[in-house]
Amino acid sequence: MTAPRAAGRHLALVGPTASGKSSVGLALAESRIADGLPTEIVSCDSMQVYRGMDVGTAKPTAGEQRRVRHHLIDLVEPTEAHDLPRFLGAADEVLDDIEARGASALLVGGTGLYVRGIVDALEPPPHFPEIVERLEAEPDTSVLTRRLAELDPEGLQRIPPGNRRRLVRALEVAIGTGRPFSQWGPGLDRYEATPFVLTGIRPDRDVLTTRIAARYDAQMAGGMMGEAATLAGLGDALSHTAGQALGYRELIAHVRGECTLGDALDTARMRTRRFAVRQLRWFNRDPRITWFDPPGSTGSDPVIVAGRIDDLWRKRAAAGTGSVATVDQNP
Repeated sequence: MTAPRAAGRHLALVGPTASGKSSVGLALAESRIADGLPTEIVSCDSMQVYRGMDVGTAKPTAGEQRRVRHHLIDLVEPTEAHDLPRFLGAADEVLDDIEARGASALLVGGTGLYVRGIVDALEPPPHFPEIVERLEAEPDTSVLTRRLAELDPEGLQRIPPGNRRRLVRALEVAIGTGRPFSQWGPGLDRYEATPFVLTGIRPDRDVLTTRIAARYDAQMAGGMMGEAATLAGLGDALSHTAGQALGYRELIAHVRGECTLGDALDTARMRTRRFAVRQLRWFNRDPRITWFDPPGSTGSDPVIVAGRIDDLWRKRAAAGTGSVATVDQNP
């Protein structure tokens, strides 16, 4: 980041998948543009960075991108690895560019770590692929656990027992940097003041279940099956991250003959519901977020919800304040 962000200039709109945040974000940006407040949308979605994964990630359409400028989508091919450090580097460049043109950024997305990375200016530790390769060669997870206990006992306490992926990451950082993983940054359990205005869309779980099912129906009608077939055709060249995308993962299994289409969709809906619950838990822990009812509730539509969020944004911008843990959470 070239300079501290001005408090109140940028806003983040978060929420679980299928909550309606994208439609609200688009309405909010268009309304502000019409009022002479240049606003551009910055996607905070770990799967919208992949080209060719459009329908299944609910990526903004070409028409929507013509109406409002979007950033951080279609960054890499599905064969490429993508991670938080790479995303944050691109995000800093985008925010600097937006500010240089006199505009404001509207962050929209449900990938909680990506949002936290931007609003809290996180500095993620680097990656060391050769160290990871050596660690992955150890078949006994308990050996990795004992080693991390020696190098970073505090970090080990934060890792659920048997979570090999997180063990490897913590060891990778400790070995590669010579600094315990637990000492990088203030920690995700701390919520410091941020110059960004943090808002969220929070539907109840029954509504979310209905929306997730309806969205899969629409996505299948919109061509998601063809996208999944293309990804399946990449074989081993498909990156691990892209191959784990919800919906695509299950449809790829169907294309490969591992399950019926009906079973694939049932599994996708179930996993997406569970993922949405995890998203809600992640965002609910952040006391800086001001929550709004989703479009469709109490007769509201995206434009009405966008207007309520905009009122808050303008007040914070005028006062030169972002978000802190003590703000009123009931606008």
